[in-house]
Amino acid sequence: MSKQTRIDRFNFRGAMAPPLTASREGIWTKSDTSAAGAPTVQTGSSGAMELTLDATNEAQNIGLLMGDVLVYDIDDLIRINIIAAVSAGLNAAVSAAFGVAGARNDAIDSIAQHVLFRCIGSNALVAESDDGTTDVDDIATGMSLGVAFRRFTIDFAEGMLSQSPPSLSKGGKADVRLGISAPNGSMRRVGEGTRFDVSAYSGGLQLFAQLQKTANVAVATLFLLEYEVEYRLPI
Repeated sequence: MSKQTRIDRFNFRGAMAPPLTASREGIWTKSDTSAAGAPTVQTGSSGAMELTLDATNEAQNIGLLMGDVLVYDIDDLIRINIIAAVSAGLNAAVSAAFGVAGARNDAIDSIAQHVLFRCIGSNALVAESDDGTTDVDDIATGMSLGVAFRRFTIDFAEGMLSQSPPSLSKGGKADVRLGISAPNGSMRRVGEGTRFDVSAYSGGLQLFAQLQKTANVAVATLFLLEYEVEYRLPI
């Protein structure tokens, strides 16, 4: 008998303001390294979770995560869907990231394990992955993100790295497939010329998003309307 699967769907519509510290009352927490300013992580009038930097001239870093509780075993993951948008015209000081990750770090590239979509100093979308051994950075997708919501997929099941005997072929996490919806709504695979290989990692991951800026008066918002995770149960 094959393993059963489940889908967790996190819809952020409603009055939600995640705390800084994880509690038994909810799944989500926020991160906030600001000092003088007051950036926010909360559901807004858009119906989405809104990570918003304010105009204070300081470095700011805010995030939405699962309190560094790595609840999804990478070997059980099948597919992750995310619906996201950002404010128009991101300043060169601003960057955004969303997807799945290990323990949070202010510096995205210092997160040891992750598969992420990013906007770095512009609205152009890039993708990257890291498993602590193989680091794939800033792969252009040919698409950009703005105020219109787009769907993103991270597929851990479809890909397969075939190897000649005596080597064993590797499962989907050796060839993670990434997709972004086009303006007409159709899904397009991105980064096809790159293999996003996270096969060296066998631990847990959390859903994760981060918006940050270097010292600047720039403002920006990352909108997260929905996360959906399909995964296998242990039995």
